[in-house]
This record gives sequence, C-alpha cells and structure tokens, in this order.
Amino acid sequence: MGSSDVQWARIEPLLPDRLPRRGSRWRDHREVIDAIAFKFRAGTPWMDLPSEFGSWKGAHNRLRRWAADGTWDRVFTALPAQADADESPDWAVAVDSTIVRAHQHAAGARQRGRLQASPPTVPSDGPAAG
Repeated sequence: MGSSDVQWARIEPLLPDRLPRRGSRWRDHREVIDAIAFKFRAGTPWMDLPSEFGSWKGAHNRLRRWAADGTWDRVFTALPAQADADESPDWAVAVDSTIVRAHQHAAGARQRGRLQASPPTVPSDGPAAG
C-alpha cells in the first residue's frame, strides 16, 4: 500500500530535486517514501524490506541523508501547516507504545558509580501498630 496521489502531491514539492550529486540517478522519491513508510509501519528491520521497494540500503541512506539535510524537518513542518490552512481535520500524529521501543538503557538502569547499599532495617523499640 503506497501513498495516494493526493498525499504525494503535497509531499513531492517539499523533497530535494532528483538530480544526482554523484553517481547514477536517484531512485524515484515516491518509491523511497513508500519503502520508509512500510518499514516503520510494519516495524521490520531494514534488511527485511520487500524487494518491491528496491534496495533497502538505498531507502535507508535516503532516510539518513534527508534527516541530516533538514528535509524531514521541512516536510513535517509544512504538512500540518498545509492541513491547517485547508482546515482539514484529516491528519493526526500518533505514537503507539507497541511499536516504539526504548533502548535497554532507558529502563532506569544505574549509569555510573558504585551501587548504594540500602539502609539497614532496625526493629522498632515501640509497641506494634495494630
């Protein structure tokens, strides 16, 4: 399932031109956008991207390149602004914790230093509460 023509008409002008800076001509931007969307929607590793999207390395490299040059910032700023200008309530950004995984170190593990010992438990001299 790829992007619709309406979606693509909004996204395409926000992307860099397709003239190669070096090497051969780039793959079609729409194919790459669909590959990136599929990868994140399905939660698959890059290497398991279906062959219909072409080389996973090409899609991954384009994702990284666009992140570095600010293309994604432009896209994710312009698209909601366009939807607001059109008074279109048909857009939403949703993050579902079933697909967003935290790194193992984000679980609150001790970062550095020696582990602090718990204070000793001393029985109370007073009468038991009851």
